[in-house]
Amino acid sequence: MAEPDERLYFSLQRAAHRLRLAADRRCRAAAGVTTAQLGALFAVHDEPDITQQRLARILGLRESAVTALVTRLVAADLVIRRPHPREHRAVTLRLSDHGAATLRAAQPEIDRFNAELRALLGEPTFRQTATALHRLAHEETLTPTD
Repeated sequence: MAEPDERLYFSLQRAAHRLRLAADRRCRAAAGVTTAQLGALFAVHDEPDITQQRLARILGLRESAVTALVTRLVAADLVIRRPHPREHRAVTLRLSDHGAATLRAAQPEIDRFNAELRALLGEPTFRQTATALHRLAHEETLTPTD
C-alpha cells in the first residue's frame, strides 16, 4: 500500500467529494441552495455587477457551465441579470433581495460546518490546511494549459 502522501491528489478529491455532499445537504436544508450556487452568490455579493465571464474565472468553471448556473439563479430570483453598460454582448449580475437573504440564511450553517472542521482538525491544522488549499487553488504554476 502506498504512503498517504503519495496519494494526496486522490485524498483531496475524496475529501472534497464527501465535504461537498455534506455541505450541499446542509446548505439546502438551511437556505435552499447548493454549495455551487452559494459560491456563485458569494462571488456576486463580493463583486456587484460582476460579469459572467469574471464569475466563471472566480469559480473555475467554463462559461457555458456558468451560463446554466446563472440561469438557475435568475429563475430562483437569487440574482438579477442586466445588460452590461459598455459591452453589448455581456451581462452583469447583482444579488436580488432574495439572494442576499439566502446568503444570510446560509451563513450560520457555514459557520457551524467550519467549526466542526476546526474541531476535527484542530485550530493550527485547520489554518495550515486552509492556507495550503488557498495556495494550491491560486498557484500559477498549477494553472491548466487548456
